[in-house]
Amino acid sequence: MTDTPHAFQALTPGFVMDAVESRGFRCDCRTFALNSYENRVYQVGIEDSEPLIAKFYRPQRWSDEQILEEHRFCFELADHELPVVAPLCDEAGQSLFHFGGFRVALYPRKGGHAPELDNLDNLLILGRLLGRIHLIGALRPFEHRPRLDCQSFGRDSAALISDRFIPIEYKKSYDILTNELLSAIEGIMEGTTLRYIRTHGDCHAGNILWRDQAPHFVDFDDARMAPAVQDLWMMLSGDRARQTAQLAEIVEGYSEFCDFRPTELRLVEALRTLRMLHYSAWLARRWDDPAFPVHFPWFNSVRYWGEQILHLREQLAALAEPPLQLM
Repeated sequence: MTDTPHAFQALTPGFVMDAVESRGFRCDCRTFALNSYENRVYQVGIEDSEPLIAKFYRPQRWSDEQILEEHRFCFELADHELPVVAPLCDEAGQSLFHFGGFRVALYPRKGGHAPELDNLDNLLILGRLLGRIHLIGALRPFEHRPRLDCQSFGRDSAALISDRFIPIEYKKSYDILTNELLSAIEGIMEGTTLRYIRTHGDCHAGNILWRDQAPHFVDFDDARMAPAVQDLWMMLSGDRARQTAQLAEIVEGYSEFCDFRPTELRLVEALRTLRMLHYSAWLARRWDDPAFPVHFPWFNSVRYWGEQILHLREQLAALAEPPLQLM
């Protein structure tokens, strides 16, 4: 880390309220930071009205065009009466604004709790919703947002860790192991007919709010072109038998609205491995942000890298196993 102040340190309560009030709202001096590390997100009290959520995008991560493409995807889904939390627009129809060097968007506050993904009935409902989302997502591609691929998520991530973070005693093992993993993943992806659609991209329980007895999807910040199964596999957990039962419920609901491609099941462990590599590199790239050493103190320790190599070896074995099958 350096002694140079990080850009997000400018986000004092006063700055946050000034940004919101610049859009014509009147704050009641209550601001509350929500759990968000990639960007910064605040609940801001509004006089005589419901609080708003203010999202300050991380500088230099996305372009305006990429952010607006995320917003348009949310608007498109909302127009089809899908339960997604889309940003607010001003009278001119603008959803993204600039304030003090930041790109900012405002959202309505929506309550809820994480879904119980071990409940098969919930997975059936989530499958239906994802089928509807993907039906819309397949209508047209993203033009500005990236594609999930082995190079950006895998090889670039492994190279960063190898060059700058892995302890010297683990470097040789890490380099050999990640090369084996990425070669296996590339073989799987090249041997599968891939169909890329617009996806949520980061479809874990923390980005789903369960309220009014139904799921609502939030935070499309990682939306990108990807195979449809990218939005399904993170809902699977437990041993193979349990994952097979979970998958059956998700696909049953999904197939009511959108055709599921069983060949994409070959990608589940490949996508899981890419996520693991990308996650470590994400932490590494953000290590100059003061919030990261505080909230992820275990990262970049010798113990962390030893455990990471163990988990990646388990993934190498998983890649060699037959993929999950629909019952």
